[in-house]
Amino acid sequence: MFAAVDLGSNSFRLHIGRHDGETIRIIKSARDPVRLGAGLDSKGNLTPAAMQGAIESLARFNSILSTYPLNAVRVVATNTMRIAKNSAAFLPAAEAAIGYPIEIISGEEEGRLIYMGVASTLPSLTERRLVLDIGGGSTELILGKGLEIEQVESFSIGTVPQTLSFFREGNINAATFDAAILSARSRFEDAAPVYRSERWSGAYGSSGTIRAISDAISKNGLGDGNLSLKSLDALKRRLIQFGHASKIDLIGMKADRATTIPGGLAILIAVMQELGIKVMKPIDAGLRMGVLWDLQLRATKRDRREQSVRDCLRRFHADEKRAEFAAQTASALFSLMKPADNTYAKLLNWAGLLHEIGLSVSHSGYHKHAAYMIENADLSGFTTREQRLMSYLVLAQKGNLRKVGDSLMDSDFAKAILALRLAVMFMHARIKVDLDEVRLKMKSKIEFELPKAWVSDHPTVAYWIEKEKECWSDVGVDFSIKLNS
Repeated sequence: MFAAVDLGSNSFRLHIGRHDGETIRIIKSARDPVRLGAGLDSKGNLTPAAMQGAIESLARFNSILSTYPLNAVRVVATNTMRIAKNSAAFLPAAEAAIGYPIEIISGEEEGRLIYMGVASTLPSLTERRLVLDIGGGSTELILGKGLEIEQVESFSIGTVPQTLSFFREGNINAATFDAAILSARSRFEDAAPVYRSERWSGAYGSSGTIRAISDAISKNGLGDGNLSLKSLDALKRRLIQFGHASKIDLIGMKADRATTIPGGLAILIAVMQELGIKVMKPIDAGLRMGVLWDLQLRATKRDRREQSVRDCLRRFHADEKRAEFAAQTASALFSLMKPADNTYAKLLNWAGLLHEIGLSVSHSGYHKHAAYMIENADLSGFTTREQRLMSYLVLAQKGNLRKVGDSLMDSDFAKAILALRLAVMFMHARIKVDLDEVRLKMKSKIEFELPKAWVSDHPTVAYWIEKEKECWSDVGVDFSIKLNS
C-alpha cells in the first residue's frame, strides 16, 4: 500500500492506493484548499500565515496516513515551493508536521509523473497523445506514445498568478479576460510547434482545474457539452455575466474553485488556440496517480532513475566500463563500513556511474563539471535533493574535502564519500578489489587494511594513499593504513 501527497499551489491532496496485480486502486483521498500560491509576499517569500496554514494541513494529512499500513510514502511539492525564497527554511517544520521527507520536484519531473498517472488509465499502448495539466503555479505539456514520454515542458504560468494578475479582487469583464488569454498565449507561443495537433491523435487534460471546467460545461449545458473552444467561450461569457468571482453560481462548482477558475479558463483557452486543439478529454488521474505508480515501480525494482542515469552516461559519452568499475567498487567498499541504513547506497552507485561525465566538458576539473551537470541536469525520477547529494559525492571524489565539509557531519554520507574516493583511486590504478583482502572501518577515524602486494605492484597507490591521508587530516579525521601480507 502506497501514499502520494501533492503539495500544490492551489491545494494539498493525498491519495492512498493499493496495487491489485493489474492496476492501483485508490482507497482513500483527501484535499485541502490551502492556496499556498497566494501566500507569497512581494519579495517571493511564503508569509507566516501561509506557512501556518500549510503546517496545519500537513498535520491533518499525517493523522490520515498514520491509520494505514503503508509500504512507502512520497510527498512532492510543486511550483510554489520551487519558487518561494524561504522554502528551505520552511521545509523542516513542514516535514515535521507530515512526518515524511518533502521532495521539491522540478517542473519537468512533475510533467513526467503527470503523464505516468494519465497513461496508467488509458488502454492504448500505441496512441500518440498530448497531456495538459494546469496547476496553481505552473502548467505542464507532455507529449508521448503509450507509456513512453517523448517531450515534457513546464511553463511558469498557473491559475493563481493568472487570476491575481488579471482578475484582481475577483472582478471579471471581457477586456481583462481577453488580456489574460493573450498573455497566456504569449507564454506558449515559442514551444507550440512541438505540441501542435499533427504530432498526436488524442489530447487529455489531467488537472483539477480542467476537470472543474469540464464539469461546469457539461452540468450547466454550455456550448456543445465537450471541452471544445466553443464550450470554453460559452463558459467565458457566463463568467463575464457573473461579473465577480463571489457571484459565480454554476452547478457542481465549489466556491473555493470558483475563485481561480477565470485564470484557469484563460490558460486553457490560450493553450487550445495556440496548439490547435479542437477538443480535449478530461482524465481523472495525474500527478498523485503518477507518484503511486512510481512507488510501485521502485518496489518491483523497475526504478526509472536507473534508466535516467544510464541515458545520462551515454549522452555524455562516458566510458561505461570505467563507470561500472567505480560504481561497483564504491558500493562494495561502502558495505564494508556497515552504514546505519541504505539511504545513500543507490545514490552512491549512481554517482559512481556518473563520476566522469564532466570529461565531456574538460579534463581539467572534470569532477567540478560533473557535479554541476548532475545537480542541474533534467534526470527523470530524481528529486532536487537526490541530485544535490549525488553532486556532492561526485564533487568530493578527488581533491580537498573542505569543499564538502558540512556533509561530513553525516557519518554515513562521509562513508559514501570515502568509498567513492577509494574506488576512483583503485580504478586509476587498475586494481580489482577483492573484499576478502581488505578491511575498512570509519568511526572516529578511518582504518584501512590492504594487501602489501597492491602497493608493491602499483607504486602510485602509496602516493595516492598518502595524499588521501592528508586530505582527511585536513578536515580533522585520522586515517591509518595497515599493509598485510
